[in-house]
Amino acid sequence: MPSLLWFRRDLRLHDLPALAAAVDQDRDVLACFVLDPQLEASSSARRLQILGHCLRQLQTELDGRLLVTRGCPEERIPLIAKEIDASAVHISADFTPFGRGRDGRVQEALDGIPLVPTGSPYLVSPGRVTKDDDSPYRVFTPFFRRWREHGWRQPADTGPQSAQWIDPSSLAAAAAKPADAPDTGAPACFAAGEEAALRQWRRFVEAGLDDYAEQRDLPGVDGTSQLSMHLKFGAIHPRTMVADLDLRHSSHVAYLRQLAFRDFYATVLHHWPNSAWHNWNRDFDVIETDTDDTAGRHFDAWKAGQTGFPFVDAGMRQLAQTGFMPNRVRMITASFLVKDLHLPWQWGARWFLTQLVDADIANNQHGWQWCAGSGTDAAPYFRVFNPTAQGQKFDPTGAYIRRWVPELADVADPHLKSGSPPPNYPAPIVDHGEERAEALRRYQAIGAHRNATPKP
Repeated sequence: MPSLLWFRRDLRLHDLPALAAAVDQDRDVLACFVLDPQLEASSSARRLQILGHCLRQLQTELDGRLLVTRGCPEERIPLIAKEIDASAVHISADFTPFGRGRDGRVQEALDGIPLVPTGSPYLVSPGRVTKDDDSPYRVFTPFFRRWREHGWRQPADTGPQSAQWIDPSSLAAAAAKPADAPDTGAPACFAAGEEAALRQWRRFVEAGLDDYAEQRDLPGVDGTSQLSMHLKFGAIHPRTMVADLDLRHSSHVAYLRQLAFRDFYATVLHHWPNSAWHNWNRDFDVIETDTDDTAGRHFDAWKAGQTGFPFVDAGMRQLAQTGFMPNRVRMITASFLVKDLHLPWQWGARWFLTQLVDADIANNQHGWQWCAGSGTDAAPYFRVFNPTAQGQKFDPTGAYIRRWVPELADVADPHLKSGSPPPNYPAPIVDHGEERAEALRRYQAIGAHRNATPKP
């Protein structure tokens, strides 16, 4: 009996444990991808374009033998599985709240055909790394130590030749209902697909990895690997990357820590699914935020990169134009929104999810909560980034600002530490010193409220 391999966040053929599990059961495999209208509606045109490119590359690698269909997975997957008399449906495990709910519905609808999860998008799947009492970690550093002790498997030995791929054209049209891969016409700022991911990784290993620790926070020199988009779509697995790391080298360990953060935030969301949109630390539910008309205007200025703070504006304009922003800049733009503008972190998190090509619910939401102070392992509430000082520190030559804020390309000091902005660039929308003091007042009120609340 053949197997059905259902692709989701694993759009590759190399190092794919679910493929290995499928061919262990039967060499005849039908590969399929279901375009879920619910996910299509929540994805930006740029992200859908990247998805379409990944699927078209998979089609090429499989000589056209990838079934792309559209509909609710709980309807489409059982219908296809029964059409080919599948012995099982093989998947990479999904640990997000949405993915777990969807997979539960699919398993129920399969009516006895097993849904077999093998592997996941992570080095160590959520739930595997716990304290001695089996409780989940709430702080990253001890998680990182235990995570390294736990270890991970070697890359799976799979590829296009691993299976005897079933031609989807042999299926009845009513069961297959083939659909075209998305093509929104959105500008392609990044090459997508497994080949591009492996090429980008090799380029980074050869020319950037050894300097990663020193350059990762310098957006003007592009010191990051820019692999986050490929990890989001599963065009490369972190195991493939870690196999090339020399953990005697400090920069390689620094890169491993970032992969560990990805696993950590996935684990946090797995154990606390409500933290996707609610404060992980519920003490922060009482914090005062601004949501009036002025807040709305400030939010619009932040989204457009028109705040009058050059480093913030450079990051927001890069995001709008490319769908990407380096992690250091994400931290500073997020801090500005929650601590200078006093807006709810959920506003910023939702905007990032709509814009980022690497949008990942666990990474995004818990990165925002780190900046807001309401998450696990959060920065002390009294840490309020000075956006001008941060720009001077991490973009000392102003190269990043000059690239993304053309109004400041020719000024002597693009950080605008002194002097007035040019007439075509906005004045600061807030006074950082005043808003820092106001942020501290609001954060200190949380502690006062906590201390005043009667203990049960």
